[in-house]
Amino acid sequence: MPFIRGDEAVVHEIHGGRFVSYIRPGTGGRDLAAWRVEIPAALVAPTHTISAEETFYVLSGHLRLTIDGESADLGAGDAAVAPAGSTLTVANTTDLPAHMWVTTRAGLTAELADGSTLTPPWAH
Repeated sequence: MPFIRGDEAVVHEIHGGRFVSYIRPGTGGRDLAAWRVEIPAALVAPTHTISAEETFYVLSGHLRLTIDGESADLGAGDAAVAPAGSTLTVANTTDLPAHMWVTTRAGLTAELADGSTLTPPWAH
């Protein structure tokens, strides 16, 4: 099934963010997963270490991404890439929501600062 309609996307809410999953193995993606994440105002997501490379494209608003200790403030139209094994933090330091498109390999896992592992359903 190469086409996924907007009303077929699956929504997951975790750590204060809203992840709208479009591409993943359950929708026909074999190698890739892609989703839109909605990050509310003043939210700092938990720091985590990713198992696979991730790419980020800011659709709206402003976000601060920190990848292996290097931070950048990104606005709509800006992009970033985090290599596999890197530590990542996403923060919305503004008073408005932000939206980002994220792509990675299917099967991504994330290790949180407390040592627990998150297996995000939007990447599986």
